[in-house]
Amino acid sequence: MSLKLNDFDYALPAELIAQAPLAERSASRLLVLTPNPGAQPTLADASFAALADLVRPGDLFVFNDTRVIHARLHGVKDSGGQVEVLIERAVGPHEALAQVRASKSPKTGSRLRLADAFEVEVLGRVGEFYHLRFPAGEELIALLERHGKLPLPPYIQRAAGEADEARYQTVYAREPGSVAAPTAGLHFDEALLEHIAARGAKCAWLTLHVGAGTFQPVRVDDLGEHRMHRERYVIPQETVDAIAATRAAGGRVIAVGTTSMRALEAAAQDGPLEAGSGETEIFILPGFRFKVVDALVTNFHLPKSTLLMLVSAFAGMDGIRRAYSHAVEQRYRFFSYGDAMFITRRNDADNDNNDDAV
Repeated sequence: MSLKLNDFDYALPAELIAQAPLAERSASRLLVLTPNPGAQPTLADASFAALADLVRPGDLFVFNDTRVIHARLHGVKDSGGQVEVLIERAVGPHEALAQVRASKSPKTGSRLRLADAFEVEVLGRVGEFYHLRFPAGEELIALLERHGKLPLPPYIQRAAGEADEARYQTVYAREPGSVAAPTAGLHFDEALLEHIAARGAKCAWLTLHVGAGTFQPVRVDDLGEHRMHRERYVIPQETVDAIAATRAAGGRVIAVGTTSMRALEAAAQDGPLEAGSGETEIFILPGFRFKVVDALVTNFHLPKSTLLMLVSAFAGMDGIRRAYSHAVEQRYRFFSYGDAMFITRRNDADNDNNDDAV
């Protein structure tokens, strides 16, 4: 299948891009997309709190427990010019890859003074990112937490405020390292998690640290030429065991967010799903053969984005087009602080389950 970037475009009114969260996490809307073999998929409007009603005993939710760090820093170059630094990911206790915005690109060997508190050295370029060395006296994450700012996505047209410190984190965030939230998880509160458990579903955890590359646009028309950014993940043995037990009992594996899905499917590409850590640059397009995930909780994604391509692979391109057209017509709220979808995987010749994957 030859896929082009414009195959994943859609018209979105700017006023539907959510600029702030709702007062309650689980008060968002939920669009339920269910496949119908040989027919158009079914669309149903619901509240996110009603997700518990879609749960079956024996289902397993897999959550990403990453925590967003204070990855945005402002400062000046040696020359006095202003810079903005957005950490992409740590590559050591005192080094990181980062986006650097400045009127003129900083040179290798130059130094940047950030937050009027410390200096970093520019070690060079790695693709679109700069390789920076931070002071050795303090761990990088701790330094960022003291001097950096919470990075909101570029389509939110305001600076992060005090309320975002809590609302741009999931209630189960534990492992610091992301520069963007796994936003499908933002809808879950403790009451909803308890309701899901009462319905007979179980929870499992993994960690995938989301990099700033998630917001980079696709710059090629032929999607076969696109190369994804790399993200690090950790899948515990307990999660692998829980997935195997769910499969054996006939339950569904429900990924909460595209980050959870990417980690699980990346770890199962070369054989059975195994515990461990790794880096993935998996690019999921229509035609991809899913091996682990049966259903997905996800927010609405940007036009022409790799995440829109991922959900199109999972649910079918026609189904996603219909769902997004319906969401725009019904005035759903889009992107990180917006509403959500519950998608059951399309079962066809290209996307059959593979029990040997777990």
